Amino acid sequence: MAAADYPARRSSGDTDRRARLSLDDEHAPLYSIGQVTTMLEVQHAFLRRLEEYQLVRPQRSAGGQRRYSRRDIEHLQQVVGLIEEGMSLVAVRRILYLQRQLTSARRQRDHLRRDAPREKHDTHEHGW
Repeated sequence: MAAADYPARRSSGDTDRRARLSLDDEHAPLYSIGQVTTMLEVQHAFLRRLEEYQLVRPQRSAGGQRRYSRRDIEHLQQVVGLIEEGMSLVAVRRILYLQRQLTSARRQRDHLRRDAPREKHDTHEHGW
């Protein structure tokens, strides 16, 4: 085999670039609108409509094409499920907003619970 038949050696910079472009990144915009419509069995116009209602915000390629991440697709599956249950797009947007608010409130509660024992200990230590 000639030297030209072997793959070129990769530099350490190539390894670093591959690490940054990891397929394990759920937020990497890897999927085209056509791929997503096939996965979810929906029409292109439906995905564009969801974008109009700000129910999904796909990233854009250098050429302006929509690119969806795995996280976007999971989110879209939830949206499609709610619509199949009879929810309007306005109702879906409100439900998702309320879910985000609930998640945030739970995080705050958990944070306060973690800090409460420490603050109680600090209070006794200072005699307050």
